[in-house]
Amino acid sequence: MHFEYQNPTRIVFGTGTLSKLGEVVREYGRKALVVTGSGSVKQNGTFQRAVGSLSAAGVQIAECAGVEPNPRISTVIRGADTARSEGCDVVVALGGGSVMDAAKVMAAAVFYEGDPWNMMAHGQPDRRLPDRALPVITVPTLAATGSEMNSGAVITDEKSTLKSVVSAKCLYPKAAVVDPELTVSVPIDQTAYGICDLITHVTESYFNGIDGTPLQDRFAEGVILTAMEWGPKAIADGNDLQAREQVQWASLVALNGWVQTGTASAFPVHMIEHSISAHHDIAHGAGLSAINPSWMRFAARNRPARFAQFANRIFSIPLNGTEDTAVAMEGINRFEVFLASIGCPTSLGEMKIGEGLLEQYAQDTLQVVHDAEGRLPGRPPMSAANIVEVLRSSL
Repeated sequence: MHFEYQNPTRIVFGTGTLSKLGEVVREYGRKALVVTGSGSVKQNGTFQRAVGSLSAAGVQIAECAGVEPNPRISTVIRGADTARSEGCDVVVALGGGSVMDAAKVMAAAVFYEGDPWNMMAHGQPDRRLPDRALPVITVPTLAATGSEMNSGAVITDEKSTLKSVVSAKCLYPKAAVVDPELTVSVPIDQTAYGICDLITHVTESYFNGIDGTPLQDRFAEGVILTAMEWGPKAIADGNDLQAREQVQWASLVALNGWVQTGTASAFPVHMIEHSISAHHDIAHGAGLSAINPSWMRFAARNRPARFAQFANRIFSIPLNGTEDTAVAMEGINRFEVFLASIGCPTSLGEMKIGEGLLEQYAQDTLQVVHDAEGRLPGRPPMSAANIVEVLRSSL
């Protein structure tokens, strides 16, 4: 392995830590652009508590509300305009992954010259990453994306119906105030989708990374097992704070870069799902749940021993020497059963998505990311026909 690893985000973790938001933000600015989503944070009182903490610390606010579940570039531009006009010097993201992603790109768009969509990869020859952003403080209200502690963001362009990614050092949040109590009000279905999302972050690197990463394998397996143990408890009793804490911490660890360090992994399932949710505006975790088992069956044909290891270590299925493929498929089947047991869809058909746009999803995916031969990076790399095959088997 050859790698460099650094994550500069400070974590303030634990039940009740929302009260510390003001003192954390005050270290970085005096007027905050508070970015929120559909309004649930106001309905459950989280917004008012956050603003109270900011006010007590002498931090003024401007607001950018209404970030969509799959955030749009037009919303990013609106937020950046508000930050400029209101003289904001810090950004606070109060919400789920979409809110945090949008807030990061808003913070960079304040200084970005030209169209902020050019930050995002979509096949353009003159892409320019951001190199400066307002400081961002994240306050996650959902355990799912891990966006509170990484340098990535996913944004949709409603004009082209493309959903793409950006990752840059300046997008790392300065701090994450992670209060698991804020996730208590999350509905059962969204809690389940978040559990699938965090597990998929880990399976992507586990199955697509380089060989010879035994320590990272164990980190990944630990995150998966923790999510599978505590996730159902959080679903069964949304007020179980211990379960909420464990799922929240697993979500954060799953995509803060630590599990993926040294693996040089691609994220093919995420890339495919982005293309689907750009067209249908479905919950990201639900889309992953519908696609991932089908992708796993496709990829297991290429690396049966790897998937057999997953089956053995996650589901305690005995290894049978030359029967790697049978063990691998049994593990995938059990994983799919787990997803269904917590209420996640295991087919695109469950979300009323048919085969009419399968070719379009494949082409959109490859426009956003492809290798030198035009294939989606992963193990194995995928042609457009391969993507369509996986999607058809997900119907």
